[in-house]
Amino acid sequence: MPPHGDLDRQIAHLRECKHLPEAEVKGLCEQAKAILMEEWNVQPVRCPVTVCGDIHGQFYDLIELFRIGGESPDTNYLFMGD
Repeated sequence: MPPHGDLDRQIAHLRECKHLPEAEVKGLCEQAKAILMEEWNVQPVRCPVTVCGDIHGQFYDLIELFRIGGESPDTNYLFMGD
């Protein structure tokens, strides 16, 4: 894992609305993945997956999502809650 100062530099760079090199973005993603995989509430999901926002129990919204994205089990879905 890179030194903490490198992360501080990257955050400062992003706050100035500047781009990071692709290799640094990939490195940050790998670090985040390693940290998140240790969390108890993170579940593995088979790819490809369609990520959907909370539909608040709206049945017709669910039907529309299936119409656009494909029906289950042909499409994997991950529904985000509140």
